[in-house]
Order: sequence, then structure tokens, then C-alpha cells
Amino acid sequence: MIVIGKVNDLEKAVDAFRNEGKSIGLVPTMGALHEGHLSLVERCRNENDVVVVSVFVNPTQFNNKEDLRTYPRTEEADKALLEKAGCDIVFMPSVEEVYPEPDTRVFDLGQVAEVMEGAMRPGHFNGVAQIVSKLFMMVKPDRAYFGEKDFQQIAVIRQMLKTEGFKLQIVPCPIVREEDGLAKSSRNVRLSPEAREAAPSIYHALTDSTQYAQNHTVAETQQFVIDYINAHPEMEVEYYQIVDGITLMPVNDWSDSDYIVGCVTVYCGGVRLIDNIAYKQK
Repeated sequence: MIVIGKVNDLEKAVDAFRNEGKSIGLVPTMGALHEGHLSLVERCRNENDVVVVSVFVNPTQFNNKEDLRTYPRTEEADKALLEKAGCDIVFMPSVEEVYPEPDTRVFDLGQVAEVMEGAMRPGHFNGVAQIVSKLFMMVKPDRAYFGEKDFQQIAVIRQMLKTEGFKLQIVPCPIVREEDGLAKSSRNVRLSPEAREAAPSIYHALTDSTQYAQNHTVAETQQFVIDYINAHPEMEVEYYQIVDGITLMPVNDWSDSDYIVGCVTVYCGGVRLIDNIAYKQK
């Protein structure tokens, strides 16, 4: 496994593999790796000749400076996990290396970037587009792998591909969960013992709501999830929206779409967690 910190070195290393006719897979991460990330690496390993993983806490996608400051950073542990997982190239640059000057690009990401996380975290998805587009330009991968926990992010990145003209395949990968249902997240390490005990209720609310939805309206189902989670003193729902799985626009009736997903954001002991569940699969 090669660990690289410079853009020029990354491009040279990837080009050498590509010149040998090898396919390139990319897994962009912000580090603090867990089994969810490793499932992306495993999928990438199975589908490509070369696995490139980026580990970079991207400042431009944080609209909360405290969240950026406290985001977990575990570089040595990340390298050990990636070597064991069969990664070929790890890209661990400094902020100065990725942004030698401020990135002023503003992307046309459309409505998928304006709802839910886009509304709650202004500028977040533009920052995501900045770093992901840079990585795509550096690595020029055949495929890039993203976890479905960040459901809206995948829709935004697909929109960026259209507007920017990138030619690669986006591969969404299923959410990996703890045994009690909590979606694996780098932020979970910040949960207090009390909050960690409460957090699985997010997934329980979502799964119970799929049964509830069979004889209740969209609005009733939405309220069911909010009330279920808010009933716990450690937790407060920021939003729960039931949306079309492609456009991310809210649905009013179960017949409005063939692909319907519920997306939730919850403050659990002060830590912001996200999750989602499908009511109708595409």
C-alpha cells in the first residue's frame, strides 16, 4: 500500500496503473474509518484492479466550525485498516495541498441540493462538490463508491456528474449498521453512554414506520417517526422528510412515486446523526 500526500504524486501513481490497462476505483472518505467505510473498500476491491482511498477532512463542506474542529481524526488507525482491507493507494493530503488557494467554484446542483441537508446546512453540498470534483480530476476513476447513509449526497454527486461532464460510474453501497441498528458513523464515537443507548431508536422508528405506513398517510407516517424519536429525552428530530428517491422532492401520497425514501436528521445528546429508509424500492 502506498501512502501519498501530494497531488502530483497521486496523479503519477494512478497514471502508472492506468497505463498498464488497470481499472481504477475510488473511495472518498473523511477518515475515522469504520466497518461502513471498509464495506466500500471491499466492494471497490472486488470490482476494480486498483483501489484508491482518500482520507481528508474537507473544510469547505462544514458550515459549523465547531463540527470541523471536533470531527474525529485517526490517521494511523485508518492506514492500518486500509492496508488490511487491500487498499493500493491512500491519499492523505494537507488542506494546503488540496486548496493551495480558496476554491471559489459554485456548482449548479439543482433542487436535490436545496432540500433537507441543503436547507439546514447552507453551502454544505457546494463544498462536497468542490472536494469530490477535485478527487475525480486527480484520480480519474472508472468507479467511485459512496455509502447510502448519505443518501442525499449521492443524488447531489450524480447531479454534479451531469453538469460537469465527468465520465465514471457512481456506486451506492448499503448502510452498515451496529447490531442494535444504529447506522455506523464516524460521529458515533462522540456519543455519551446515554446518547449511545438512545441512538438505536432512530432506526427502530424508521423500521416500525414501514409497517405503520401500510395503513396510514404520508403525513401520519412522518409524524409517527418524529413523535417516536422525540419521545426519548436524549433526542430531538431536526427534520424527517418522506421524498421521491430520485428528485428528493416531498411526496404527499404513497402513489406519487415508485421510489419513496424517508430521510431523518436527529440531534442525539448534541451529536447530529442521519439515517434513511426506503418505503418503496425503485
